[in-house]
Amino acid sequence: MPYTPVFHRRLDLDGVDIFYREAGSENAPAILLPHGYPCSSYEFRNYMAALGDRWRLLAPDFPGCGYSATPDDFDYSFNGYAAFLARFADRLGLKRFVIYLHDFGSQIGLRLAIARPGMIAGCIIQNGDIYEDVLGPKYAALKAYWDDPSNARYQKIRAAITFEEFREEFLNDVSGKGIASLIPPDLWELHWAQATPKRREIYASIIAGLRENVAWFPRYQAWLREHRPPTLIAWGPHDGYMPAESARAYLRDLPDAELHLLEGGHWLLETHLNEVVSLTRDFLGRVHRQAKVP
Repeated sequence: MPYTPVFHRRLDLDGVDIFYREAGSENAPAILLPHGYPCSSYEFRNYMAALGDRWRLLAPDFPGCGYSATPDDFDYSFNGYAAFLARFADRLGLKRFVIYLHDFGSQIGLRLAIARPGMIAGCIIQNGDIYEDVLGPKYAALKAYWDDPSNARYQKIRAAITFEEFREEFLNDVSGKGIASLIPPDLWELHWAQATPKRREIYASIIAGLRENVAWFPRYQAWLREHRPPTLIAWGPHDGYMPAESARAYLRDLPDAELHLLEGGHWLLETHLNEVVSLTRDFLGRVHRQAKVP
């Protein structure tokens, strides 16, 4: 696997100090990598190094996450993050790109796609859920809040944001599968160390905001159905939130999508990096040959 350097950069975006990772040439076809919860651009570090020889990869830390600032006046919602992602893409000169949809980054990325469909050359979908009827068993507590969005249930969400729960989020359903040791403790140690009290309040509001986000699921599905972007689905089925059925559901709206179920879980880039990189290389090669993406 070729290795290219990953650069660690900062920029002032609308007065907010933003940290981002970049690999590859500015003239290469681009891949935009919005991260999930409770992570940051750190989740893409190895993926970027493996693909920067042919593509330009850009992964920002959202405001309130990773090494980016946590401003008081930012809109910490799915709409706010989608608007941020659009401004980030504009600032970095991205006109058209493939977008990597993972975790809540999938819904943020699809809101960007709905707002600016002409920017999306293709999608790589990895454990990002937009089909309510196939949500996994780990959604049970959140579904209880959706049914009864009381302050008491909200406080349960807030109280669950702990070091132990961060660790559980990263291990998810891979314990006992023989691959848990491939997931570095850096993930929960690093991201919990960055979870200031202010950020924990933000995280709780975003998690609670999943209730409103579910109402967007039909809109995400409709966009996929209408635009039919070239799509690679690389999925880790050992995921208590998003099992194999969550991956197969995409074929309802993207019957031509390429679907691969690997023997991993939610954090597939930690456990099955080589397989995902190989699939990505083949997919991107075809997308850019067919579309002549700049």
